[in-house]
Amino acid sequence: MIASFNPENLLNKKVLATAILAAFAGAAHAQSSVTLYGLIDAGVTYVNHAGTGAKSLYQYGDGVSQGSRWGLRGSEDLGGGLKAIFDLENGFNSGTGALGQGSSLFGRQAYVGLSKDGIGSLTFGRQYSFSTDYLGGIYANGGETVAGNYGYHINDLDQLTSSRISNAVKFSSANYYGLTFGGMYGFSNTAGSFQGGPSGSSTSGSSAYSFGLNYANGPFAVGAAYTDIRFPAAASPAAFPTSVANGSATITGGTVKDLATTGVGAKYSIGPATMWALWTHTNIEELAGHMTTFNAYEAGAKYAITPALTGALGYTYMQAKDLTNGHWNQVDASVDYALSKRTDVYLLGVYQAAKGKLANGTPLQSQIGVSTSSYLPVAGADTQLAVRAGIRVKF
Repeated sequence: MIASFNPENLLNKKVLATAILAAFAGAAHAQSSVTLYGLIDAGVTYVNHAGTGAKSLYQYGDGVSQGSRWGLRGSEDLGGGLKAIFDLENGFNSGTGALGQGSSLFGRQAYVGLSKDGIGSLTFGRQYSFSTDYLGGIYANGGETVAGNYGYHINDLDQLTSSRISNAVKFSSANYYGLTFGGMYGFSNTAGSFQGGPSGSSTSGSSAYSFGLNYANGPFAVGAAYTDIRFPAAASPAAFPTSVANGSATITGGTVKDLATTGVGAKYSIGPATMWALWTHTNIEELAGHMTTFNAYEAGAKYAITPALTGALGYTYMQAKDLTNGHWNQVDASVDYALSKRTDVYLLGVYQAAKGKLANGTPLQSQIGVSTSSYLPVAGADTQLAVRAGIRVKF
């Protein structure tokens, strides 16, 4: 008996096969995702005292409210609440197009790892310390407002904004009824010296560890973090700029043996208002055994005048002891207007006054925020005023 050919049956089989393939493709796509993200911050800044001679300066300023960046973030669902995750984040200067973070391609972040629902994540690579995770972005003027890198403490000595640890293994817990915590260790990758050594030595390399704890419940949040970096200038790129005002020769990257910083912050929101306070304590130890101690006390508030318009005010008192004896008072005020969910424009003013002397008797100078070529120069005087108009676009 010869079976008859039925074109309709063949068509039905093709339709079924196509539907099955499409279903599998959809399932595979649903199991993994990659997101392109970033932001660009640009504007113009006026500074009344800038460098030697304390001259006035008008400059194009990049990455003040937040550092300009772009990145790729992704995850793959492995089943049972387990995911593979990664993040590659590049920093750049919008004014010149140059790479940031010591010209590293992904100098802001570069890590891969696993996350498990109800437990947390374990990641490997270049990552933020908990001083940045739990304090800098939550309880600091620089993290809460558009004051940004002008609002953070002098040269980020207390690791609030740019504390990135290379060669790090990091555990971050899941959220347990508002409580999160974590710990990390960054390897020196130096043969014969687990902790590394100063730049230029046979054991040159930097190691670090960091711990953090944060609790958020409704309108209230409180957090604490500790970060210790051995030979920070030997990191690649260097962990942070170790100079303070006047470029003190006693606090230079080549001689710093250890930086240890502890911080505690709290925040409370009520209606359209948010208030926060922060304290950090930082010890910088040199190879010669000298120790310089910094204490920073900060408070601030912001108020949503309308859904689009926010005003903010912050104050920081920073004190140095031992090799540098003096203090800095800083006030910042800002107004931020959201043109959309992705784009805002802002006006920012910062004033700082320094008082005291270095160990060699040289008067302290003002040094607003993270003073690098990308931000503001050291004042060349004991006061400094900066006024900025900027725009920020997120994508």
